Amino acid sequence: MTIAPPTPYPDTATEPLDVAALVRAASADDHRAAETRGFVTALMGGELSLADYTRYLAQFAWVYEALEARGARDGDPSVFDPMLARMAAIESDLAALGASDWRESHPPLAATAAYAAHLREVGDDDVRYLAHHYTRYLGDLSGGQAIAALVARHYGATPEQLSFYRFDLGEDGPVRYKRRYREAMNALALEPEQVDRLVDEVRASFRFNSAIFEELAA
Repeated sequence: MTIAPPTPYPDTATEPLDVAALVRAASADDHRAAETRGFVTALMGGELSLADYTRYLAQFAWVYEALEARGARDGDPSVFDPMLARMAAIESDLAALGASDWRESHPPLAATAAYAAHLREVGDDDVRYLAHHYTRYLGDLSGGQAIAALVARHYGATPEQLSFYRFDLGEDGPVRYKRRYREAMNALALEPEQVDRLVDEVRASFRFNSAIFEELAA
């Protein structure tokens, strides 16, 4: 895997950081490595089954439960938008997939448990928590939309089994909402040291996801 170069900061102290662009560029290799894992490509290529998708979703139920355990807090920046929460939709989907007992029938894999534990650990550090918030929710609004379409096409998943990927964004569609999300990231006016921590944690997030995909394929 290529090691990302140091985060490129603006040349002048007065030029604002485009944090979202910096993070995206610095984590591109890790992102690509995660989304091209064998399990993911097989699932998206129609080589597996709806049961395999159910296993996948159940593992990420543990992840989102940990991610959302932090909850909304007074004084949260707008980027931590409560409307993004996915846990209720995931549980509804799992019930529609015949796995309402997912806690018993799909216990966390070792990689899943490690990721969930890490998410609970960073919940009080807004910069590190933002990294996982960014990778998960913007991923759902981006590649997640393609996942929903492919799972429906290849495995006959119904809308009731795919509510995870449907967001109530008001008048915004996914593209406009993602733009507003990135603007909210930039509005945090993070210091360079904080941006470095954010980048490191985003890269870690993709590695945690890769580990889950590898274990699902085992």
